[in-house]
Amino acid sequence: MAKAEGKTFKFDTEKVINPGFLETIKYTGGRQLIEYKTAEFSAVCPFSGLPDIGTVIIRYIPSNRLLELKSLKYYFVSFRNAGIYQEKATDRIFKDVKKILRPGYLYVETVYNTRGGIDARCIMEAGKKAGR
Repeated sequence: MAKAEGKTFKFDTEKVINPGFLETIKYTGGRQLIEYKTAEFSAVCPFSGLPDIGTVIIRYIPSNRLLELKSLKYYFVSFRNAGIYQEKATDRIFKDVKKILRPGYLYVETVYNTRGGIDARCIMEAGKKAGR
């Protein structure tokens, strides 16, 4: 792997990301599209060691479980010192949420702050959305 020029910061591997923080709540309501959004997501670029800061949007149609929001916040914080590329972070969030919820529909989008004049937006989606 190439090495960054200049100073770098130490960071952890992806092993510090903790899907064990994610908890669910039983859901018995009707079919609805739920959206969670936070602009406080951060991880570390494994190339430069600099922070990648962005917004995460999760949309899902629950089968019988809801994400508990405090646990979702703890899960996101576990990314803070993890060296992970933006696309891989999106993939990881998608897979971890899908595994714990098993929703009828799931959409995960990450929108990162502009870096080097380039905007980055990553989207993963599975299942059938309401009304379609």
